[in-house]
Amino acid sequence: MNITQSITNKALELGFDLVHTIPASPSQSIEAYKQWLSLGYAGNMDYLKKHLENKQDIHTIMPEIRSVITLAINYRTTTIPCSKKNNPSLGVISSYAWGEDYHQIVRKKLESLRAFIENHVPHQKKSRVYVDTGPILEREYAHRGSLGWFGKNSMIINWKKGSWLFLAEILLDIELAYSPFSVRGDCGSCTRCIEACPTNAIVADGLIDSRRCISYLTIELKGAIPSELRSAIGNLIFGCDICQDVCPWNRKAPVSNEAGFQPTTGNIMPNLISLMSLSPKEFNQRFKTSPIKRTKRKGLLRNVAIALGNWGRPEAIPALKQGLADEQPLIRMHSAWGLGQIEHQDAHDALAAAQKQEQDTGVLQEIRGALLVHHTPKL
Repeated sequence: MNITQSITNKALELGFDLVHTIPASPSQSIEAYKQWLSLGYAGNMDYLKKHLENKQDIHTIMPEIRSVITLAINYRTTTIPCSKKNNPSLGVISSYAWGEDYHQIVRKKLESLRAFIENHVPHQKKSRVYVDTGPILEREYAHRGSLGWFGKNSMIINWKKGSWLFLAEILLDIELAYSPFSVRGDCGSCTRCIEACPTNAIVADGLIDSRRCISYLTIELKGAIPSELRSAIGNLIFGCDICQDVCPWNRKAPVSNEAGFQPTTGNIMPNLISLMSLSPKEFNQRFKTSPIKRTKRKGLLRNVAIALGNWGRPEAIPALKQGLADEQPLIRMHSAWGLGQIEHQDAHDALAAAQKQEQDTGVLQEIRGALLVHHTPKL
């Protein structure tokens, strides 16, 4: 058995679902990526521009590189009934964040695979491993490694596994055996993901305007969410799976056996009102091993305030009043917007009282805007 096949077998044994080895070479999609950046579609993710040189040629990261092992692991665990997902009093969290932080889980598997290679290939000296963290165009390498094709939602789709995939790579300084490029399946004329996106973030086949993408808005964006997009977010409080939920290729996607990906109590459809009462300490304790920690407390509660406003029920007023008194201006700002969506005297009174004592100009602007829709508050 040659070493490439041995590596493949070991990767599958460790729990990876797809694995392929390709020769290291400069990016083939860098011009399209540059165009995407020039259009401003990266939003505030300035780090993507900083990594442009490395993404253009993988040899700038590791001059000795000869091969790239591109891998994918399925994270699909369960399906939430639409009746529950459409309950506006509950928050929807992207399924990749239901369990433990996938970076740690997948990286541990990568390190085991790297150790296996080092033990079986004495002349292998240098290597690097990445799990959605390296300055490389990982979806391009996954595609070149025959793991799948680029869907119209820009995600890698595999004809057997669907798109519920975490991608990873190992960079090696040795030559390996390479199989020819072969990808089965495509999106054909299907446009379900484009039609289903609530914010129209998929502006063309495979082209995403991150500034409109709910995953970007609720996770990557650190400031205020544009007011014109808030209503479209609904009860999505961390990420978005809509374009994957409607994809026909995901109908028969397998279920992951990885224990770490299994849902943690409270991460599936949490109660919005209870989330708004999370203290900084409680947030850190609850999400310390979760991808949700990325958005930090102020980001998550910003999202929760929008969801409560979209719920629009008087039951949400006490939680939004609590948010309106939070120490974080970002939370107060979006709580004010949320109260402005609820046609009730208590919501109006809370906004009027806050206006008298608020010092932050951004929050004051939100309060004034919210009060404008309360000319004739309803009891």
